Amino acid sequence: MRVARIQKQKTASTNEVPDMELLTPLINKYKGRKGNLIPLLQGAQHLYGFIPREAFIRISEEAGLRLSEMYGVATFYSQFRLNPVGKNIIKVCHGTACHVQNANAITDAIQDSLNIKDTETTEDGLFTLESVACLGCCSLAPVMMIGEDTYGKLTGKEAVKIIKEIRIRESQTAEVTANK
Repeated sequence: MRVARIQKQKTASTNEVPDMELLTPLINKYKGRKGNLIPLLQGAQHLYGFIPREAFIRISEEAGLRLSEMYGVATFYSQFRLNPVGKNIIKVCHGTACHVQNANAITDAIQDSLNIKDTETTEDGLFTLESVACLGCCSLAPVMMIGEDTYGKLTGKEAVKIIKEIRIRESQTAEVTANK
């Protein structure tokens, strides 16, 4: 299976440190509560879009959790992100039905088109590519999701066309916003 768990990737943002004060209400809510590790990590990710290193340190210091335990959980569960992600997350299913229907061709075409590898984000921060084990849309195989939208019975060429259309829409939206 092509699902990669941990890779160093280029970040889409600068080296600015996120505002760690945003964590204070979250830590206060869960501090001292049994089973607080996952809700704290989920909350931090909700605040920042990923879990910055500084958030791990602050949660460890203030909630009394061990960094090694926190990183162990964050790297085990695929819901957690340790790096910033693009505005649009492209999830390509590589479950059995999609694999048999050549999901690899979709991933390869997207990688070539966006010049990124699996788990990486485009330099403009617009797209992140993820191979996933199953999207639960086997009757649409091969399938990808971008945000909440599902696209099925795809070829690599069709997947790239969808991404190009999203890029055009995003640039038009940015242009309209800039002209206001």
